[in-house]
Amino acid sequence: MSSRLLEIHQGILSKNDRLARELRDRFEKAGVYVVNLVSSPGTGKTAFLERTLSMLVEQGCSAAALVGDLATENDARRLERSGAPVRQIVTAGICHLEANMIAEHLAGWRLDTLDFLFIENVGNLVCPSSYDLGEALRIALLSVTEGEDKPLKYPPMFNSADLAIITKLDLAEAVEFKYEETYANIQAVRPGIRVLETSAKTGDGMAAWIELLKRCKTDWQQSQLQEIHLNGHR
Repeated sequence: MSSRLLEIHQGILSKNDRLARELRDRFEKAGVYVVNLVSSPGTGKTAFLERTLSMLVEQGCSAAALVGDLATENDARRLERSGAPVRQIVTAGICHLEANMIAEHLAGWRLDTLDFLFIENVGNLVCPSSYDLGEALRIALLSVTEGEDKPLKYPPMFNSADLAIITKLDLAEAVEFKYEETYANIQAVRPGIRVLETSAKTGDGMAAWIELLKRCKTDWQQSQLQEIHLNGHR
């Protein structure tokens, strides 16, 4: 029975990886930089994304978001206050987003008019680590209220991330957040990963995050051009 379940799981991941590659090609052709936000429930992911979208819109960037939740469309309605187009993906009990869900909810959107597309994954630090969504950047968020050992408890998620962002910085003193231990645990799981500290409430660290995000997109675009150039000379 266990070998059969393993075969089914591998088959599902294989199909997802194929669809993710197709999505990645589609995103690259459209020139839209896709960011997948993953975290446990209650990390402040929606507040962080709302502030991010608002700042990008204010700066003249075109951004949109897909939001995954097991039920309700509350987060989508909240994110719409930023002025960016938002679509809710209700997973009906599935604890993660999959590539086919992303593809289905892109219908009718002109991806080539977007600078950024954000995917707010379902709040879960286990399942989302295994599912590629065609993103260019995966960010693991960790709030100061969660405890410094969270990266050690859920290593696959932090190991699969390209960037770690600490949220709710305004509560750090109140909860006696242990900076050194948290950083050490993140680096133990994902050596060399960059870590940013932010507060969506006060705005601390958000300007630095937006600057880094734009730089990441520029580097991504340049890598795409280099690849095209290399392929053209083969």
